[in-house]
Amino acid sequence: MRRLFPPTAESDAADLHGPHEPREPRPPHAGRTWGLDELAEAYAYPGESPGGSPGGSPGGTGGGAWLRGNMVASLDGAAHHGGRSQPLSSTADMRIFGVLRALADVVIVGAETARAEGYRPARAREAFAERRAALGQPPAPAIAVVSTGLELDWTLPLFTAPAVPTLVLTGEAAAARHPERVRRAREAGADVVTAGPGEGVDPAAAVRALAGRGMARQLTEGGPRLLGGFAAAGVLDELCLTVAPVVTAGAAPRITAGPAMAVPERFALASVLEEDGYLFTRYRRVRGDGPDARG
Repeated sequence: MRRLFPPTAESDAADLHGPHEPREPRPPHAGRTWGLDELAEAYAYPGESPGGSPGGSPGGTGGGAWLRGNMVASLDGAAHHGGRSQPLSSTADMRIFGVLRALADVVIVGAETARAEGYRPARAREAFAERRAALGQPPAPAIAVVSTGLELDWTLPLFTAPAVPTLVLTGEAAAARHPERVRRAREAGADVVTAGPGEGVDPAAAVRALAGRGMARQLTEGGPRLLGGFAAAGVLDELCLTVAPVVTAGAAPRITAGPAMAVPERFALASVLEEDGYLFTRYRRVRGDGPDARG
């Protein structure tokens, strides 16, 4: 893996060749394998000081939370292939996927995505135990499933055997309409959280509700409708997008779905890593008079 942006001393040295000086082409696999600690520092939430020591709240827009999205897309914009993201992924992509989870307090996912991808509880990883303990985090992040109908299989390990109780986010009207489903969810061990007065979850209210429970480092893994809702609500602080060097054609959705935003929102490039032709990009939302510069 190699860093393409921001430039490093190594990449700056490579650019010292004269305009007519021959340069050896770098093979796609050039670079080295990054350790988990290096990746954790590269993807640390804002407000966290180097070395994993507490550095305060991430400080995003949702009640002190910082909401990060993590998605993968093909060269032609597909968010999945055959209904799943795995065909677009790679070993390095899954490594970063695991690191992003290990840094988060909570992983937010739509019910449809949880079903399609066969979600299980996030596991505690020894490699991140010291870092999480230093930041006051439990051994593993919680999973928060966003559901309007509350028609979930409560016998799945996601609800019955998590390291940290799984949350179910729904609207106040939906919870009032389906008290029996709420009861079954709680009997299974899930923590039902209402966010917004309607049937569906209000994205901004969801971010605030989780932050109010001490879950400030937030990560969403989609799907497209959920990510689109967060973006449209103006609470998506950061997007980690893996660009896979594949073309899928077909009718797969983009990484966001839902009504168009009145004005496209600008994000600033924070970093780019590369391995085997995959680009691991990270963008942060531009605020006010310029990009957020807190990390």
